Amino acid sequence: MPSPRATRLRVASLLLASALFATGCASWSPDGGLAPVQHTASQRLGKDVLWARTPAEQQHIDQRVTALLQQQPLAADAAVQLALLNNRGLQARLFALGIGEAELVQSRLLPNPGFSFARLTRGDEVELERGVHFNLARLIAWPAIQRVEQQRFAQTQADVAAAVLALAADARQAWTLAVAAEASVHYARQVMRAAEAGAELAQRMAQVGNFSRLQQAREQAFHADAALGLARAQQAQQATRERLVRTLGLWGDAAANLRLPERLPDLPAEPKTLPDVERTAIAQRLDVEGARLMVQQTARSLGLTRTTRFVNVLELGLQHNGSNEAPTQRGWEVTLELPLFDWGGARSARAESVYLQALQQAAATAIAARSEAREAYGTYRSAWDIARHVRDEIVPLRRRIGDENVLRYNGMLIGVFELLADARAQIAAVQASLDALRDFWLAQAALDNALIGTPGAIALPVTTTAAGDSDAAGGH
Repeated sequence: MPSPRATRLRVASLLLASALFATGCASWSPDGGLAPVQHTASQRLGKDVLWARTPAEQQHIDQRVTALLQQQPLAADAAVQLALLNNRGLQARLFALGIGEAELVQSRLLPNPGFSFARLTRGDEVELERGVHFNLARLIAWPAIQRVEQQRFAQTQADVAAAVLALAADARQAWTLAVAAEASVHYARQVMRAAEAGAELAQRMAQVGNFSRLQQAREQAFHADAALGLARAQQAQQATRERLVRTLGLWGDAAANLRLPERLPDLPAEPKTLPDVERTAIAQRLDVEGARLMVQQTARSLGLTRTTRFVNVLELGLQHNGSNEAPTQRGWEVTLELPLFDWGGARSARAESVYLQALQQAAATAIAARSEAREAYGTYRSAWDIARHVRDEIVPLRRRIGDENVLRYNGMLIGVFELLADARAQIAAVQASLDALRDFWLAQAALDNALIGTPGAIALPVTTTAAGDSDAAGGH
């Protein structure tokens, strides 16, 4: 039979080995849990995500940002990469990984033991009490707690990855709106110059009596509408540029010197064909995957609640009592909460309700993902059809009508103001083509986001009419 001293040494060795094993498991990842986020950005966007945790890492990011800003004018893909590197809101979101990993490492540590010491006197008798206490409930639930925290950290990584995708989509949309506004301002200036020429000619002809007051008023109204259209286009240009600058995280000279292309890319020859857009969305969307993780995490939490409902205050204590006269007392002590009033039923019922809530939320997320994917694809196809129709049908017809009217004007069959009135109709067609092309690229950005993440609502800007309303354009 082993001696009491050998037994104490064996228990101490076992506790020490357990503590060392727990400490060995509680290690930190070299990248702070960023690898899954970087994999998502690389696989789905073809872009890099960097986390500025040290001054050296921030310096590396600044160098990448400087190199991207030197690519003038700034292309759409460069704008997305610039936002992923330089947006401070995203950098702040990345620190959620550090917080989550700290909680994960904490869950892998055994609770600290407690030590108690007491000195009691009774007359000349002195009694000493020493005790070491361990939280057995925590030790029993330790594996389950680690699994729950691991699942929670995975959810945090998925949320951060979704934020990366959302920022990329927002950057692409902001770039599209800003470039479209640049093109609208450029065209509105051309319309303004034509309107100024027409108004001046009408004023001269009215002075010599060759033009009625009604005809002169129409030309002046067209000039006033053109001025209004230019002002609105310039306002939209400033607003969309500032939105893009905010998304890219630029300020100072970098924001002031940012140059954009003069026009959007041409319409693709053929639209994307997605016969099974719903299945693609369910398989790829991060919000659907996040809902699955939430259900799994809640299920594990429910199992943990059922396991520990009766042992949540279970502690183990090793006692060592001694006095100057009585023999030394040795032994151990277990403290267990008696479930006389609280049997844990309320906690278990709450966990079950949370689990069922997570199930319903996951189902709602999947249903919404299917609908949003169908809506985004339908909007994308409609936008492509509209843009192609305006480009291939409306604009060529207006141009052909304008060419015929030029021939009629050269043959003195129509006057100059009939020719100007037809030119206004062409102006409206060109502006409609610019708006349709802008709407298509916004729709494609929304579709891409709907297939990989939570799609944000895209508010299409109000169509600007550079040449005024139909009365001013068609009256003569």
